[in-house]
Amino acid sequence: MTKPLKQIHLAAHFPGVNNTTVWSDPEAGSHIEFSSFAHFARTAERAKFDFLFLAEGLRLREQGGRIYDLDVVGRPDTFTVLAALAAVTDRLGLTGTINSTFNEPYEVARQFASLDHLSGGRSAWNVVTSWDAFTGENFRRGGFLPQHERYSRAREFLGTANELFDSWRGDEIVADPDTGTFLADAKAGAFVHRGQHFDIHGRFDVPRSPQGRPVIFQAGDSEEGREFAAADADAIFSRHATLEEGQDFYRDVKRRLAKYGRGPDELLILPAATFVLGDTDADAEERAREVRRQQVSGATALKHLEFVWNRDLSSYDPEGPLPDVDPDVSEEQHIARGRAQVRMYRDPLATAREWRERAAANNWSIRDLVIHTGDRQTFVGTPASVARTINDFVQADASDGFILVPHITPGGLDEFADTVVPILQEQGVFRADYEGTTLRDHLGLAHPDAGSADRREAS
Repeated sequence: MTKPLKQIHLAAHFPGVNNTTVWSDPEAGSHIEFSSFAHFARTAERAKFDFLFLAEGLRLREQGGRIYDLDVVGRPDTFTVLAALAAVTDRLGLTGTINSTFNEPYEVARQFASLDHLSGGRSAWNVVTSWDAFTGENFRRGGFLPQHERYSRAREFLGTANELFDSWRGDEIVADPDTGTFLADAKAGAFVHRGQHFDIHGRFDVPRSPQGRPVIFQAGDSEEGREFAAADADAIFSRHATLEEGQDFYRDVKRRLAKYGRGPDELLILPAATFVLGDTDADAEERAREVRRQQVSGATALKHLEFVWNRDLSSYDPEGPLPDVDPDVSEEQHIARGRAQVRMYRDPLATAREWRERAAANNWSIRDLVIHTGDRQTFVGTPASVARTINDFVQADASDGFILVPHITPGGLDEFADTVVPILQEQGVFRADYEGTTLRDHLGLAHPDAGSADRREAS
C-alpha cells in the first residue's frame, strides 16, 4: 500500500538575535520598526504559513568586554510585537520565546492567555531556559541553574502555567442581564500549586482562551531537551543539516513519546533552514556563496574563532591561516559572554585540532573555515528544486516541515512565498488556504480540555 503524502508545515523566523541577517545589504530594513514585522508577517500569512516565530535575548552579548556589535539588534519586547501583529493578521500563528528561568508562571500564563484572546487563538510559547550567570545578572535572582535544575524548573514552570490556564473551564461566563449573574461558578480561576520551584495560590484573572493553552514549542538537542519535548511540547525545533541526521533525530524524539502516553502525531519536528533561490541551480549556488561571505565578514570570522580560542584574535588576518597558539582553557571568565555557541565547543583543544586539520586539508583561511563550519540546513536551487528537496525531507521523516530563516529582513521571505509555495501547493503537500482559525488547527493538534490531566508522567 502506498504511504499517503504528509502535509508540510512551514513557518517563518524573523531573525535578529544572531548574525544570519545581512543587515548591510541595501535591501535590508529595520529590525525595530513595526513596519518590518508587519511586512514579514503579512508575507507569511499570504503564503499560508503556520506561524511566525520571534527569538529573544535577555541581555546584549559581549566579546572582550564590549557589546558584540556584529549582531546586536535591540529587539523590542516579544509580547508587544506579537500583540501588535495580531491586529494586522487574521490566521497566522504568533510564536514567542519566553524564558522559564527568570520569569514567573503567573505572569507568563497571563500574557499568553491574553495574546490568545487578542489573536483569536493563535498564540504559541517557545519555552527556553537560560544557561549563564551573565544573563542572570539582569534579574533579581541572578546567577544560573545547573542544566538538570533548569529543565526541572522549566517542566514545573510549564505545568504550573497549564494549571492556571485550566483553572477556567470556558463555560463560567454567562453574563445574564435578567438575573444579574455574570459568573456561573464563583470559584472560576482558583488555583493552588505547591512544588519544588513554585508555591503559589490565588485566582487566575484571564478566562479560558480560544486554544485553551498556547501551543508549546521547545528547542534543545541535549538529552534533557529531548525528554522535555517528548513529555511537554507540541513541537520541537532542531538544527540538523543532513537528511540522515534529521532522520536520526526524528526517530529518537518520536520514539520517546510513548513513554508519556503520546502518539507520534502529537509532537512536530521543525528544523530551522535558510534558503537561496536562483533562475538555475548554478545561479543559486553562486548567490549562496555570496550570501555566506556577506554573513561571515572577516571581523565576524575572527569573533567566531574567539568562541573556541577564548583569546583576542583581532591581530590575525581572517584571510590567513588559523592561529598556531592553542585555545585558552583556563577557568577565567570567557571572552564571549552570553554566546550559546560557546557551549557547543566543550573541548576547545580537540576542536582546534580538528579545525586545523580541516583547514590544512582544504587550504582554507580562517574565514573559509568559519563559513563551512557554520553551515546549517540550507536549501539552494531553483524554486522547483528547493520545493522538491523540502518535500523529500518531510516524506522521508527527516522533519515535519521547516522554519525558514531568510537572510534579508523584512523582504527576504517574499520570493519564497511567490515561487516555492505555489509549487508545493500544486503537488498537494501544502495547503492552498487555511482550514481552521487557530494555530492548533494549522498544526493538526487537538485543543486540550479544561481540567484534563497535565502531560503524562514517565512510566
